[in-house]
Amino acid sequence: MLIEEQNSHFAKPVLPAVPSSEVYLEDCVKALKRFNDNHFDLAIVDPPYGLGLGTVSIPSEKNTNSQQKFYKDLKSKRWDDNTPNKEYFDELKRVSKNQIVWGGNYMAEHLGNTKCIIIWDKMTYIPTMSQYEFAFCSFNKHPKMVKINSTDIDRMHPTQKPIKLYDWLLHHYAKEGDLILDTHLGSGSSRIAAYKGGFNFVGFEIDAEYYEKQEKRFNDFKSQLRLF
Repeated sequence: MLIEEQNSHFAKPVLPAVPSSEVYLEDCVKALKRFNDNHFDLAIVDPPYGLGLGTVSIPSEKNTNSQQKFYKDLKSKRWDDNTPNKEYFDELKRVSKNQIVWGGNYMAEHLGNTKCIIIWDKMTYIPTMSQYEFAFCSFNKHPKMVKINSTDIDRMHPTQKPIKLYDWLLHHYAKEGDLILDTHLGSGSSRIAAYKGGFNFVGFEIDAEYYEKQEKRFNDFKSQLRLF
């Protein structure tokens, strides 16, 4: 949609501003120290839950190729062995005005109490996977539940969440002009949703393989937009 800008004699069409989207291949804890207090309006993060999923047995060959790769990635990278430490959460809360933290039920000692929780119903019934995920939310709002199918995605990361889930989060918890932070970028779903919604965005990813994959995914998404 074009926005008209008025001058003294006539109106000329002006394209809406393109949101900025900055991502870095970097340790997020070290990176956050560069930012001032309350630099970000909203942090939406999905850190490791510390479930030690890398120790589980790889299921039988009956599973799909994507499921097989899911378990192999967990075993080889072992990034889910521990939750982030206190330093991470101290920095996260220092640089952001509000936080939404997936897996907050595994990190209560660092997050504290809240009445605002978010429950995601994945609408799937896989015996080895949780049907629901919980997010800590720092807003002074009532709890909410959202139903979004978790299997309706082309998976490139073991814990990838749908873009639609981040669309929903931004619609309900972000306001126009907010600067969004994601410290654990993963598949880049949050980045794409922020770009779609017109939000400026900063993200960090420590794994080079996932960083390159999300970069390609984001650029492919932008290329598709230019076709319309």
